[in-house]
Amino acid sequence: MKRIAPVVAALALSAASVSAFALTTGDLYGEPASEGYTADRTVVVTPQTKYVNVARGETVKFKVGSQEFTWDFNGVAHPFYLAKIAPEGALDHRVQVYVSSSMQDGGFGD
Repeated sequence: MKRIAPVVAALALSAASVSAFALTTGDLYGEPASEGYTADRTVVVTPQTKYVNVARGETVKFKVGSQEFTWDFNGVAHPFYLAKIAPEGALDHRVQVYVSSSMQDGGFGD
């Protein structure tokens, strides 16, 4: 029994350290732009839109039907589906988001 306690303690500390470094949603995808922030550009998402190219550090305003939202792409995840960051129910189809490492990498084929 005496040998089990150190093992259990080590496992508990290991689990705590992993959760301390867990990525948040903001770390992964970025975050909503601050109210009143001017976007770098606007993307209109239509039923034909299959993908959107953005650059890390870019702020994009999305228009999806009657809904709008502005997103600051400062996260690390790519690619991901726009539904991860869009208001619930805004999209009725999958739209892939490709994030380049910087605006200089270009390729805005939306």
